[in-house]
Amino acid sequence: MNKRTRANILNLIAIVGIYLVVSLLINSGVLSRGDRSTLMDIGIAVIMAVSLNLTTGFLGQLALGHAGFMAIGAYTSALMTKNLALPMAAAFPVSLLCGGLMAAVFGIIIGVPALRLKGDYLAIITLGFGEIIRVILNNLSFTGGAMGLIGIKRVTDFSYVYVIMVLVVAGLFTLGRSRHGRAIISIRENEVAAESTGIPTTYYKVFAFTLAAFFAGVAGGLYAHKMGALSPATFDFNKSIDYLVMVVLGGMGSI
Repeated sequence: MNKRTRANILNLIAIVGIYLVVSLLINSGVLSRGDRSTLMDIGIAVIMAVSLNLTTGFLGQLALGHAGFMAIGAYTSALMTKNLALPMAAAFPVSLLCGGLMAAVFGIIIGVPALRLKGDYLAIITLGFGEIIRVILNNLSFTGGAMGLIGIKRVTDFSYVYVIMVLVVAGLFTLGRSRHGRAIISIRENEVAAESTGIPTTYYKVFAFTLAAFFAGVAGGLYAHKMGALSPATFDFNKSIDYLVMVVLGGMGSI
């Protein structure tokens, strides 16, 4: 057994062990409802920060509208569970996937033109996108407008958040060490040199931006079904800054 295999086994044991211990504390009543809510908030924040790290840390592009993708995923997921004629056990996972996919679609729509820009210009474009999403949600009747969307089933629990968080972190950790991850990092280091060696920089920039949007959309779906109600004001500029601060303080490019 080589060193990497041993490390993977130890990581898996730690992941399962933490889950079992926390689940035991929850089921035995040691952790209060507030404690459980805080743990879920932490898990959702991890998903958001790690996904933003793909764009800002690995790709090296400053994005200030990540909360916009979270809002798209949250509202898409919530509207689906409110309108799907399926048992909640089936509707919830489907709604999370659809929320992520809808956010990814908007990631492509925004990413293709926006990623032609760099630095402050890209930051301004993504900031504008986040604010446009918030304003649109404020003025659509089926999203509840400025009053928000209520009556969302509160089905998000620690198990959902923990499993998805582990999958996202493990997936992006693996991506960072793959051929595709190295291509993304090479764009951050020197885009001209990367393109001159045959790396399709436009493809990888849009790919990273879209994948980050997908995970943000899934996090939004978890958030919606944790809170039970949504307000467009929640997903403002400050929300995006919160996650950007997490990325910067945690180390850009470091999972």
